Amino acid sequence: MYTLIAQGPGLGAETAAELALVLEAAQVHVMESDGVAFYRLETPRCPDEAEREALRERYLCDLNHFPKGFSPAEVGLLICDMDSTLITIECVDEIADFAGVKAEVARITEAAMRGDLDFEGALRERVRLLAGLPVAVLERVWAERLRLTPGAVTLMEAARRRGIKTAVVSGGFTFFTERLKARLGLDYALANTLEVVDERLTGRVLGEVVDGRVKARFLAEICAELGIETRQAVAVGDGANDLLMMAEAGLGVAFHAKPKVRARADWSLSHCTLEGVVPALLP
Repeated sequence: MYTLIAQGPGLGAETAAELALVLEAAQVHVMESDGVAFYRLETPRCPDEAEREALRERYLCDLNHFPKGFSPAEVGLLICDMDSTLITIECVDEIADFAGVKAEVARITEAAMRGDLDFEGALRERVRLLAGLPVAVLERVWAERLRLTPGAVTLMEAARRRGIKTAVVSGGFTFFTERLKARLGLDYALANTLEVVDERLTGRVLGEVVDGRVKARFLAEICAELGIETRQAVAVGDGANDLLMMAEAGLGVAFHAKPKVRARADWSLSHCTLEGVVPALLP
């Protein structure tokens, strides 16, 4: 038997029952967490990706199955990307707006997230365009533009109730990840450090750039510290620089992600908020 999770804002009991018939589901469990309903379907066959995608479009829902070797009951770590995942913006793009180069930086960001550009080179190029900006701009982005993605608080609360450790890892900047860590009560955070001299950005990043390779290494290091296997981690992201981390985890979740990321992830969430990750944490 295979376990599939069907969920979405428009998926009610009637349409879920119809979907269950299509999938020949032997059992349908209606689950709920913090008022968010989802359907756990036990089926004798697992539809391939093409069929799942057709069903997603037909029923306007997210439909995913648990990969072999993954068990929600064993999850010990939830690790998430920051920009366009835990938060709704790309911080570097918003910082660039204060320098009058948002369009140029956003174009590079989009290409990097699609996987069309080397991430480290793209990051250094974007940061160079920020040289000379007063560091106070970062506080303005945090206060005026940064918003949590809907469902972020619910997801982290669900993880805490189960004793699951939480982490944010970002190709963005520590100024934001450290504040986000405190705001959401996360256990771990890793990001890039912007160099500041005389209260202005120099256009350089200090130390090793947090790229896809470093993200995957960070996940493995946390798991080693916790004494768990990487298959006991759930990794959530939206860009190509999240793919190595997602592959390292027992369950990689593409959240409103780029096509390349959706194609390679274990789960793809395009209809749900971040609450859509909660079923992966519930035994």
